[in-house]
Amino acid sequence: MNTPDTIESHTLPNGLTILIQHMPAVQSAAYCLLVPAGSIYDQPGKNGTASVTCDMLTRGAGDYDSRQLAIAQDSLGLQSGESVQSKHIKFSGATLKDNLPQSLEILAEIVRRPQLKADQFSPALNSVRHSLLSIEDEPRQKVMIELKRRCEGLPWGKPTDGSLADLPNITLDDAQRHFESCFRPEETILGIAGNVDSQQVVETVSRLFGDWEQGTEPEVESAPAGPDRDHLELESTQTQIGLAYPSVSVDDPDYYTAWASVSILSGGSSSRLFTEVREKRGLCYAVYATLGSLKDSGHVLCYAGTTVDRAQETLDVMLEVIHNLSNNITEEELNRCKAGAKSALIMQQESSSGRASRIARDWFLRDRVVTLDEIHDKLDAITPQKISDYLSQHPAEHLTLLTIGPAALEIKS
Repeated sequence: MNTPDTIESHTLPNGLTILIQHMPAVQSAAYCLLVPAGSIYDQPGKNGTASVTCDMLTRGAGDYDSRQLAIAQDSLGLQSGESVQSKHIKFSGATLKDNLPQSLEILAEIVRRPQLKADQFSPALNSVRHSLLSIEDEPRQKVMIELKRRCEGLPWGKPTDGSLADLPNITLDDAQRHFESCFRPEETILGIAGNVDSQQVVETVSRLFGDWEQGTEPEVESAPAGPDRDHLELESTQTQIGLAYPSVSVDDPDYYTAWASVSILSGGSSSRLFTEVREKRGLCYAVYATLGSLKDSGHVLCYAGTTVDRAQETLDVMLEVIHNLSNNITEEELNRCKAGAKSALIMQQESSSGRASRIARDWFLRDRVVTLDEIHDKLDAITPQKISDYLSQHPAEHLTLLTIGPAALEIKS
């Protein structure tokens, strides 16, 4: 008998992977489809092609025009969305359990038979342009996007939203080629969670996607990371600080210890960065750090927004807190981190949408799904000493610094 933590996996002959988690206590069903067509496949000088293509997909598919597609989804109570990630274009949706088969039929039309008509290209391009312009108006968001570009290099550092500089280079032909070359069943992952019948799901997906023809993975643009010190000049009363340093990959044995160390550094209003930089010294209006781990690499990404006259001091104190993180880690700090993580896991377990997304993402990053029991065991095994030992073995070195504001900052030795 399946338990709530049991994951069924099926691979169609064409390579599409189906993951199913049965959740008998809910009345909903959700899907998360990851198609390997993300921003890493944007061709040189055309960053934003995946975003334009993604926008066009729901402007008509199969026999549906844009309005008919929206009406069909609304009639099923389907809450759906699309987004561009580095590796994938992600399609997500949640509905009542009985409406899942029809929802998957609409999904198949969007993924396999989008119209990609010429009269929809300009609206899609303008939609992406507006999104990119909003980022330009929000330097807090821009600094982290540009920081990732500098610490990861290409292809993984390529902005998922695109680039304003590249947008004029993108044509309808580019969007159509992106679809034709990237949308393929190999490496496509479909996660489904909810009160579903597994056999019915496999039969439905096989009928809708089983004859999807295989393709060849397109080449990706690669380039080394850097520069490790950079500044984007902006006349402003504020300075945005982005700071990054290497960490471990998502499947590294020390991943959960790395996560705990970053949680102590920046896990809420009682964390060390928030307490020292904002509460005690009042240096900034926002400060945080997050662990960004990929399949083969990882970085800790830190941010602070402050006034120009206090920017250098803010950076200095951030670095002081980061470099002294291994000192005097307490059980109280660690217990707060564990409690927050376990609460998030429990809430995620109760959401069919959260579970569908998580099992699909896990399969991509780890080629397996990590059970909640395994995560609980990994968290319980973390001790203050284990974190201190980890930080000694993985010090904050090889720093990447990016600032946006009137004047550059420096990392003092």
